[in-house]
Amino acid sequence: MTRLVRPDAVLVQAVIAGALSFAHLHDLAEAAGQDGWKAWAYPVSVDLLLVAAWHRLRTLRDAGEPSRSAWSWFAVALAASLGANVATAGLLDLRDVPDWLRILVAGWPALAFLGGTLLVHRPTSASATDPVPEPVAPPLPVVERETEPGVQAESVPALPAPAPTVTAPPALVAHAQKIAADHRTRTGSDIDTDTLRARLGVPSPLAEAIAAQLT
Repeated sequence: MTRLVRPDAVLVQAVIAGALSFAHLHDLAEAAGQDGWKAWAYPVSVDLLLVAAWHRLRTLRDAGEPSRSAWSWFAVALAASLGANVATAGLLDLRDVPDWLRILVAGWPALAFLGGTLLVHRPTSASATDPVPEPVAPPLPVVERETEPGVQAESVPALPAPAPTVTAPPALVAHAQKIAADHRTRTGSDIDTDTLRARLGVPSPLAEAIAAQLT
């Protein structure tokens, strides 16, 4: 028996809203002097910047990093889309577009290119580029072994004490799990101990203890 496909109401609503917004942006760009294929490129540019900003926003939020820049570009793209919807609702005479609106439409490609570049090529944090110095072990103490009278004492190094067990705080492990998940999403492979140590900014023993809990 053939199963009937039921359309998703949310998906249908998203398609309708996207088509209307696309048409409004096209009409506004065409009225501002951008004719031909250029008028169709404007709505594509606005929607792509909106999607890229939202994707970067979610990625930064999952990684626990600041997302103010992504919010800013998301607001810029949303303002461009909403502005076109309002302008074409009869509040603006599309046969006589003001000069300031022509300037905004003409300057949009440069602004969208800047926003897309900053969203994609986001500078890495200092913890990911600056290596953490390895802790230097203190020199071993030298003890004198007692000998019989008249025999020169022999200096032997003392045996080092067993290394203490490193325990990672649960909050740091949870943050490392988010970093590892983001690394796996971006690269398709598990994060190695050196990269995890650089991202967390912790010594190697602590990074190894955290990495052991991630596997």
